[in-house]
Amino acid sequence: MFSKEEAQKLKKEFWTTFSEEYPRKWLLYDTKIKDFTFKFYADNKKAQVTLDIECKDDEKRKIYYEKIESLKTILHEEYLPDAVFERHFHLDTGKEISKIWIEKTGVCINNRATWPEIFEFFYEKMKQFEYFFYEYQDYISDLEINT
Repeated sequence: MFSKEEAQKLKKEFWTTFSEEYPRKWLLYDTKIKDFTFKFYADNKKAQVTLDIECKDDEKRKIYYEKIESLKTILHEEYLPDAVFERHFHLDTGKEISKIWIEKTGVCINNRATWPEIFEFFYEKMKQFEYFFYEYQDYISDLEINT
């Protein structure tokens, strides 16, 4: 068991090591769509690559989610077969967002031995998510085009 300070230090080392081993500019928050972000997540049980749609305007969030959902077959067949779709995902804060993600279980941010596995998962899955987004970015971002 780690103290809070040790856990924070290890977490910082994890992200620093990832950025050094995979020195790439990721899309993440630079989608040009407000509150539409790609994220990396890791904890003591799993690692995830996510697309979070967090628009305050529920109608906009619904439209963006439905656009991605309309491309679900393509996303599954050509990019990320294990992607999970959740229209109504509740954050720990109680805020509702829409979320699409890929998850790897059996890894732990506090176990250095699993870091290479997490890093490879992050790299491969985010790369595929980005390819998908770049291919369909115009359709996704244009709110005038309905699904």
